Amino acid sequence: MEKTEYTGASHDFNVEANQPAENSDFNLAKQHDQLARGLKSRHIQFLALGGAIGTGLFVGSGGILSSTGPASLFLAYLSMTVIVWNVMNNLAEMVVYLPMRGITVPYFVGRFVDPSLAFAVGWNYWYAYAMLIGAEATAAGIIIDYWNLPVNIAVWITVVLVVMLLLNIIAVSFFGEAEFWFASIKLITICGLIILGLVIFFGGAPNQDGVLGFHYWKTSGAFVAYKAEGSLGRFLGYWHAFVSAGFAFITSPELIAIAAGETIDPRRNIPKAARRFVWRLAVFYGFSSLIIGILVPSDDKNLLGASNASTSPFVIGIQRVGIPVLNHVINAAILTSAWSAGNSFLYSGSRVLYSMSLNGQAPKWFSITNRRGVPYVAVLFTWCFGMLAFLNVSNTGATVFNWFVSISTISGFVAWIVVMITYLRFRRAMEYNNLMNVLPYRTSLQPYATYFTLLIVSLLTITSGFQTFMPFTAKDFIAAYITIPVFLLFYIGHKLYHRTPMYIPVDQIDVITGKKEMDELEAMGVERVPKNWVEKAWYWLA
Repeated sequence: MEKTEYTGASHDFNVEANQPAENSDFNLAKQHDQLARGLKSRHIQFLALGGAIGTGLFVGSGGILSSTGPASLFLAYLSMTVIVWNVMNNLAEMVVYLPMRGITVPYFVGRFVDPSLAFAVGWNYWYAYAMLIGAEATAAGIIIDYWNLPVNIAVWITVVLVVMLLLNIIAVSFFGEAEFWFASIKLITICGLIILGLVIFFGGAPNQDGVLGFHYWKTSGAFVAYKAEGSLGRFLGYWHAFVSAGFAFITSPELIAIAAGETIDPRRNIPKAARRFVWRLAVFYGFSSLIIGILVPSDDKNLLGASNASTSPFVIGIQRVGIPVLNHVINAAILTSAWSAGNSFLYSGSRVLYSMSLNGQAPKWFSITNRRGVPYVAVLFTWCFGMLAFLNVSNTGATVFNWFVSISTISGFVAWIVVMITYLRFRRAMEYNNLMNVLPYRTSLQPYATYFTLLIVSLLTITSGFQTFMPFTAKDFIAAYITIPVFLLFYIGHKLYHRTPMYIPVDQIDVITGKKEMDELEAMGVERVPKNWVEKAWYWLA
């Protein structure tokens, strides 16, 4: 990478990158290295939900319930949904304005804030996605091992990783279709579990004699004191649950943003996906976390750790009320959940690497694509780090899973902080250029919601490992905070080497390049008109 001095609003792109393509689409890559627009509306919506609903809900929620109680679990997931709502809105406004091929979050950071910050957050994103692939592969192996099959867990992890690779390496449309069906299974499962929870709530299961209600909230306690006694312990329990809930949500809003460059008619489909994504999350996580607290008491011994699939509170709840076979069905559905989330993370990690290579922040060979528009070199490189899941062979599943959780959660929080800073600079530049009225997608309560969320996420980041001081444990402390010094090392190192300014002055922020081409692309879009009520319902759903 050539050492350069930053000069105003210019971008380190190829000449070809700054020329509009013949079809009025704006690309950051040369013609032979372009991504393909093969993702439809339903692909985008289910891709985002597929990445957001994974083992964090189905498995990780059990640990939160055990440590902090059902009320803390419920409130933590609702609180985190509010955070995700704001981050999604920030990303959607920027991405819908400039949904160019090859874009990712680091591209916008470098364009609106600072190239050094873009470099650091780009590698932070890639690192988080790589760890999440390992986390989902580890969880999938553990889930399969629930059936006690006479096969080494390494075999199952291999199968899971190979399928993830094949789905990502063939073609983006094939990937989108596979993710759509994966996510569909997941959503049907959650809806079924919510209905099942209501049946159990009213005492309709085989081993029940009456209405269960909120029985476990009363006997085991709605709030479990964490690391302290009394009200302080209950607050710390909620805060620990809030931090831990982040694992279920991190990087999920970014999935829609990353996919924008490969989306058909992005200015119509991305806003639709962004709006529906958040309320669907609120419904699914809100009801699911409430049902978990109804099904299982927080002192159930099977909730401790994540050493096998029975740690899923849903599976435990089904076993407790004596419903036959269903625990195996749900366990299989949880497996597709882990597979789906890992699939999404491999897609996202490879696209981050691809975009960074176009901007000179990663080796150029990561931008090589095959004839189907898949950046296969970036896919293969990112996939290789998912093989860290094989650590599970020599350690317990719970230990390895928790390593991945700690590392990826703090990386996600750091990334969200950068996203919000970038949005505030983007908004300031749009106001400076009197362009706020031409934004194709605007969200409510801005910029005040972003300032508030930025404060909360900063506090979550700083205090994410507070439990490691009560008492102090070096191993857990490192797992909780190692990402922060690594991020700062990338940021400071790049800034010193390239001598970039602290930030791009607002009068030099480029909010024009690519807008004309995106306006033309929008004009070429054709609105889908339903022919009957079935199509109308389908278009509303997907």
